[in-house]
Amino acid sequence: MFAILAERSLGPQLYGVFPEGRLEQYLPSRPLKTRELRDPVLSGAIAAKMARFHGMEMPFTKEPHWLFGTMERYLKQIQDLPATGLPQMNLLEMYSLKDEMGNLRKLLEATPSPVVFCHNDIQEGNILLLSEPENDDSLMLVDFEYSSYNYRGFDIGNHFCEWVYDYTHEEWPFYKARPTDYPTRGQQVCRLELHFIRHYLAEVQKGQILPEEQKKLEEDLLIEANRYALASHFFWGLWSILQASMSTIEFGYLEYAQSRFQFYFEQKGQLTSFNASS
Repeated sequence: MFAILAERSLGPQLYGVFPEGRLEQYLPSRPLKTRELRDPVLSGAIAAKMARFHGMEMPFTKEPHWLFGTMERYLKQIQDLPATGLPQMNLLEMYSLKDEMGNLRKLLEATPSPVVFCHNDIQEGNILLLSEPENDDSLMLVDFEYSSYNYRGFDIGNHFCEWVYDYTHEEWPFYKARPTDYPTRGQQVCRLELHFIRHYLAEVQKGQILPEEQKKLEEDLLIEANRYALASHFFWGLWSILQASMSTIEFGYLEYAQSRFQFYFEQKGQLTSFNASS
């Protein structure tokens, strides 16, 4: 995967792979900041980059098993943790996560979304702003550990969720959440979301969209992305519960998991009114 992405100029050049890791090209650059994800110029460039990523043909299974297959594995690993009364188990019970995963699956089964090759983690730390771009494209995606064939809506919805979370906060729990930075109808931020959607579709369609089709495509993709944003909250919430039991990194994993699940249920409750006003 890394070699193919490097070959197509969608990732750093890969110089070697060893038992201890890999040797990649050094790129003079810096990661984006959370607030920059909503900058209109950068957001349009990210949308175009994501669309090109989604357009790749990769030599991997194209069945979209990654999302629910991984979440089911995470859920089982959490359930198999020693029953020591840890807060991890309290979160499982508090939110009835096993049953709720079934509800989420039903919602997404009723939400058409093409299966494409997804990055699955397009957050600010994984988008480099190049200091010395070789062409007009000044952004590069990195960190492809979660990349796989998946539903398009997940990649877009997950990216919108990342507008909310700043992981550079220097005090416990080492992240800061600003839920109002997620788009809702009637807010300026929603127009920024539509700006992203339009740049994404422009890259995918290459000017072949008829004007009368444009509005429906935009509205359908907005609904798709906002429904799959729920899957992003669920996925990273489970991931974070699991990390709390095994990671040595200083980070408020349980606090983060709770934040993601709270946001999941808030957004789930807003979906009906959001879609009704579309």
